This record gives sequence, structure tokens and C-alpha cells, in this order.
Amino acid sequence: MTLAATDRPLVASHDAILLDLDGVVYRGGEAVPGAVEALTAVTEARLAYLTNNANRPPRAVADHLVELGLDVSVDDIVTSAQAIAGVMAHDLPAGSPVLVVGGEGLRAALRERGLVPVADRHAEGVAAVVQGYTPDLGWRDLAEAAYAVQSGLPWYASNTDLTIPTAEGIAPGNGALVHAVGLAVGREPVVAGKPYAPLFEETIERIAPGSPLMVGDRLDTDISGARRAGIASLFVLTGVNSLSDVVNAIADERPDFVGHDLAALHDAHPEVVVDGERARCGSASAEIRDGAIAVTSPGEPTETLRAVVGLGWACRDASGISVTVDATIDA
Repeated sequence: MTLAATDRPLVASHDAILLDLDGVVYRGGEAVPGAVEALTAVTEARLAYLTNNANRPPRAVADHLVELGLDVSVDDIVTSAQAIAGVMAHDLPAGSPVLVVGGEGLRAALRERGLVPVADRHAEGVAAVVQGYTPDLGWRDLAEAAYAVQSGLPWYASNTDLTIPTAEGIAPGNGALVHAVGLAVGREPVVAGKPYAPLFEETIERIAPGSPLMVGDRLDTDISGARRAGIASLFVLTGVNSLSDVVNAIADERPDFVGHDLAALHDAHPEVVVDGERARCGSASAEIRDGAIAVTSPGEPTETLRAVVGLGWACRDASGISVTVDATIDA
């Protein structure tokens, strides 16, 4: 697989930009540098914000983005809580009580779909248990989820991201907590968030794009999920995964485009030409030196990044060996 190319700004080829939030638009409460400016400059494509984080209701997410300086409505927000609530509403009778191990975003999504969130697994008629991220979860909450699953209740999870980027660094995500329950009960839940289909299906049904582009910082969720859904993808280096990660990505997690940040939406993405242990993209070139990829001629930032990634994929595919990136490359 090679990187896709376009000789005009990337955004010009797409009528909808589907954006992950954590690590792409913001980190914690603060905007990723340059993100607001890059998104404000998008004028011809619909922007939709997809988040695996089920903690906050869509209104709270939209308000946060408005505070950061973006023009956003609640209809532009699609959460994994909404997606899993849709799955559960299909599976369960209307009005079913559901044990919620998670935050208000998950409870609100269930109510919108005609289900009744409860906090006690012993409540009358509990039909299922659903698990989603909230920073207030503790051992007793996970134990309650485990007991409920062991009793035979269907088990659902908003998402399985092992980590979540914050302003202070990388922290355990909902997937780490779901995994803890799974280890205790020996089962796996039904999952809605990326890379699984329901979150993408919820988004596509809502905005009906003709040529969407998914933008994400995680290869195993954002990029893998887009590939499964047949959606083109842009990977940015502002969140969880690193340049070394994308250079060594397996085929199912390779993006169509790469960029340092959201400014890459407005860049052309020239073809990468690989010749043995050398690659060029536009005015940038890279080669293998002392067993590592090094930049030999820097070009525009997106060109340089594409040359490095394109060369890395070619070398990885040819040898099957992990590729090292020179530590001096600023990415």
C-alpha cells in the first residue's frame, strides 16, 4: 500500500471532514495548536466531530468547541454513547432498564433512545449493562459491571480505546477498564466506537456525505475504522500515535494521507516516488542512512513527512522488519 496523492488542497476533494476530537482538535481542555485556525478555514466541506469518549453529552462537547473558537452545533457532534445507545435500542425492548457504568453522556444517550439508565444492578427488570468512560469510575463500579455480566446480562461498551490523551499526557482509556472487566468475566462486549462500524454508521446516516475524509491520531481506532468503513483517512501527529508508529503501521492501520496537524487539510499531497532506499515527495527527499530513515532534503512539512512515511512503508513491506526513524526528524 502507498500513500494517496492530490495536487490540490486535500480538503477540496471531500465534502465532509469527520474529525476525531481527543488528540486532533483538543487535548484535555485546550485546543491543539493551529487546530481552530485550520478548521475555521474549511468553507466548502461539512465538519462532523466523532468522539469515542462517551463521558460528555453532545451539547457539552459542542459548547466546549464553541469556547475554543469553532462554529459548531450539537448536530455536528456524534459520540460513541449515541452509537451504542442506538445498537442497544435495536436489541432491547423500549423502556428497558440498563445498568450504566459510565458518565452522563451515556445516560443521556440511552434516554434519547427510549431506554432507562439505572445505577443498581438489582433494580427491577435490568436488561443489560453498558460501560463507558468517565474519570470518576472506581473499583466498585467495575466490580458491579463484572457481577452484572456474570449474571448473564448482555454487555455493551461505548468504545475500547486503551488510552486517552490529556493535557498532562496519556492516561488509561475506557478500553483499559473494559479489559479489566473482561479479564474477570471471560467475555467480550458489543462495541460501538471506532474502529467498529456503529459510530461511522451513525455519522453517515446523519450527514449523508458523498466523499468523506476521516481525520484521526490513532491508527488502531480512527484509521483502522475508516479503512473498514471504506472512508479515506488523514493521520495527524498531534495525539497518541507517533511518526515511528505510522512508519511501521500494519496494512489495515495505514492512512491514505499523513500530516503534522490539521493544517495538512489545506496542503497538496504530492506523489511519493520510492527508488530503493530513497524517496522523494515534491521538493523533499529521504533515504536510509545507517539503518534509519533520514531526511536528506527538507521540503514543505507535509512533503517531508510523506517522503519519510512512504519510504518507511516500502522498506517495511520489502523486509518485514521494523523501520527506525532518525531521532533528529522533528515530528
